[in-house]
Amino acid sequence: MIDIKFLRENPELVKENIKKKFQEQKLVLVDEVVELDKESRELTLMCDELRMKRNTISKEIGALMSQGKKEEAETKKAEVNEINKKLEENEGKETELKEEIKQRMMKIPNIMDKSVPIGKDDTENVENEKYGEPFVPSYEIPHHADILAKLNGLDKESAGRTSGNGFYYLMGDAARLHSAMLSYARDFMINKGFTYCIPPFMIRSDVVQGVMSFEEMDAMMYKIEGEDLYLIGTSEHSMIGKFKGQIIGEKELPLCLTSYSPCFRKEVGSHGIEERGLYRVHQFEKEEMIVICKPEEAMDWYNKMWSYTVEFFRSLDVPVRTLECCSGDLADLKVKSCDVEAWSPRQKKYFEVGSCSTLGDAQARRLSIRAKGEKGNYLVATLNNTVLATPRGLIAVLENNYNEDGSIRVPKALQSYMGGIEIIKPK
Repeated sequence: MIDIKFLRENPELVKENIKKKFQEQKLVLVDEVVELDKESRELTLMCDELRMKRNTISKEIGALMSQGKKEEAETKKAEVNEINKKLEENEGKETELKEEIKQRMMKIPNIMDKSVPIGKDDTENVENEKYGEPFVPSYEIPHHADILAKLNGLDKESAGRTSGNGFYYLMGDAARLHSAMLSYARDFMINKGFTYCIPPFMIRSDVVQGVMSFEEMDAMMYKIEGEDLYLIGTSEHSMIGKFKGQIIGEKELPLCLTSYSPCFRKEVGSHGIEERGLYRVHQFEKEEMIVICKPEEAMDWYNKMWSYTVEFFRSLDVPVRTLECCSGDLADLKVKSCDVEAWSPRQKKYFEVGSCSTLGDAQARRLSIRAKGEKGNYLVATLNNTVLATPRGLIAVLENNYNEDGSIRVPKALQSYMGGIEIIKPK
């Protein structure tokens, strides 16, 4: 959510930002907010004047009573009663106006960084850089579901009976490799100086609305029936929510945290949820990183964070590239975002395994997260990035370390987490 003062002073700039995101249907929101804000400020001024008048009359009543002029005092009391009625009415309108403004402001996209490429959707995202040589072996690499089948590592049929489409059982060495990757991701980030955290896996609606747009909330989140609780779609949600309503000492910044969690997503409108394999599922596990910092340090942290994910996958012998998200593919709260994509030697193309974003002070404004500096309190900047989301990360490791005989090379970085196993052989 952007600063209403900024919108008030720069309505055309806000509209131009909306146009660059190809969301023309939201242009009307800017004019509506400007009008409602004007009305709200006029009403606030009127209420202030009424309170001042009430205070003045109250003093007069005290003076009249001390002079024994009870009849005149009663007349003044009647005036105060009328003022109180008017105040109650105006304060009710003031509350309604502020809520209407808030609902519209939460739908207006954040101001993008000037470096964000302009494009309508993800087909117009821009490749930044490749890391590692994409390699296609002379032998055929099977679909990851077939690789896992040879390892006795995947059971979607049983998961279909227990939970339905989009769920799975990982078994044996495949499950162990999956867990090894998560443990390595945890230690990788701890070694980068991040504090490890296991957060709540359910959060309240006010936190959900503080960290994401309404559209994302409806498409992603599972609601717990009968309670004000949602299953998290990523631990970023509860990690940022941890600081809701807090004032952080400036000397504590930056806060660098890495968190593990299962993640749950409805994937409404997504294609292929029923296809075999693990590319798009309702439940997965993730190691995340978040940073809370001074606004002027946000872009430096953004560049550090995505580079950590690149370094992580390269240490697992997986070639990757970074892809700059264009304006039309940028979620409304984000200032700038890039995807990290892993090479698929089977498909001979890259696929997304992580995403890094800086959100400016949008989440901090919604959740009232501030820092206390020498010159007063200010809103912090928030950033998030995927270290590892698996089983997608598992797919990348399986394909890039697949041998012709169906065995899997265990990357050196993972061998200690696998009890020293160097090769996973077909069963």
